[in-house]
Amino acid sequence: MTSVGAYRRMFDLRGRRALLTGGCGVLGPTLADALADMGATVAILDIEDRKATSLASEIASRHGVSAFGVRCDVSDASCVSAAVRHATNALGGVDILVSAAQASIPDPQAYFAPYESFDLAQWRERMAVDLDGTFLVTQAVGTQMARQGTGGTMVLIGSIYGSMAPDQRIYEGAEYRGAPINTTAVYAAAKAGVAGLVRWLSSWGADKGIRANTLVPGGVESGQNKTFVGRYSARVPMGRMATREEIAGAMLWLVSDASSYVTGQTIHVDGGLSAW
Repeated sequence: MTSVGAYRRMFDLRGRRALLTGGCGVLGPTLADALADMGATVAILDIEDRKATSLASEIASRHGVSAFGVRCDVSDASCVSAAVRHATNALGGVDILVSAAQASIPDPQAYFAPYESFDLAQWRERMAVDLDGTFLVTQAVGTQMARQGTGGTMVLIGSIYGSMAPDQRIYEGAEYRGAPINTTAVYAAAKAGVAGLVRWLSSWGADKGIRANTLVPGGVESGQNKTFVGRYSARVPMGRMATREEIAGAMLWLVSDASSYVTGQTIHVDGGLSAW
């Protein structure tokens, strides 16, 4: 029998130092809030440095932990190296990496172009952030974790479209924040690459005490129109889209000692979508 409170302590992140990329994205603020709520010190990395600093101040005030923002363009190797070095020095080391950075969509028309006419430059621009950036961040943080000699855990945010094909029919008449949307091949390819990288990292890091897992959210309700929400929900056994908090809950399990024997896995939090 374990001691009383042993299972609660498994989820306790007090004393842990977390680095979060994409901290100001769709999921980032909720992930940062969850880490801080469980006691972790948090470095919030984002290309929008003012937003990252503002979010860190809010997180620190709410939870009474140390949190700070760092500018980081994950597609730039020198920027990643400098940001991780700065964050690591400020944290005093790093025990947790949550990689949630994702390329923005400054030109929706180019990003949502049909596959037949999708531009190679757009493909490379997306890959530079969504896949190359994940490599650069895990390389820098993994090197630091190995140097520390105390292990660590990495959670990389994937997508259901990295492991299953989309139902194109749900995008008919779909909009996100007022603009027509679809799902792109470059996004699916990048997220499939993330899951492959995690499997490789789990083998590389095993003898160093470093775990790596992919967290795969199903569709998260975040501004899509009723047409999309209805059609997507009809494809899900649980009949609805996810909340950000449900994704954060799974993330907390993966970064905590409660999942200490879990590595190299792709964990779907999708309401059962991938079971159908």
